[in-house]
Amino acid sequence: MIHQPHLLDRFIHGKTALFVAFVWGLAEATLFFIVPDVLLTLSGCRSLRAGLKAGCAAILGALLGGCIMYAAGSHAPEPSRALLIHVPGIHPQLVELVQTQLSQRGLSAVLFGPARGIPYKIYAVEWGARHGNLPGFLLISIPGRGIRFLLSALLATAVARLITPWTQHRASVEITVWALFWIGFYTFYFHHWGW
Repeated sequence: MIHQPHLLDRFIHGKTALFVAFVWGLAEATLFFIVPDVLLTLSGCRSLRAGLKAGCAAILGALLGGCIMYAAGSHAPEPSRALLIHVPGIHPQLVELVQTQLSQRGLSAVLFGPARGIPYKIYAVEWGARHGNLPGFLLISIPGRGIRFLLSALLATAVARLITPWTQHRASVEITVWALFWIGFYTFYFHHWGW
């Protein structure tokens, strides 16, 4: 009897997953508020290779989204800021924090802020509002976005392997663990940063 791969495994190894990761990276870098790490960890818990490939696609999408938000901030800073504060998890104090970070640290703020949960889109708008160097912003965005994206896939793979004796690498069990993690994460995040 030939064992058919789980539908999830067929998805994460296909081109559709790369497209979804790219679009998710683009969307989250603009106005969407759920991080691509959700998809990347799902892919990573099933296959490290698939997770890393999806992470690379998400980075490319995030760079395009960063360009869009940079342009918005450059051409219309106040309307762009007003739009940002309507995104769940973003409030005026967070925008002010990013402004302060960029004033004090310049582009290096882009490396560390998003890793601490501060949305990348704010950095893109604020750097655009300063008419900062776009190529420099994109260059620092690669590790600024990419390190976390790729670490998400790696960490998901490590956790999946660690709990394999319990899950037997069954997709249904791993999806349940994955869903419980992200529900808990976003419950904490929105409680901490505000909806």
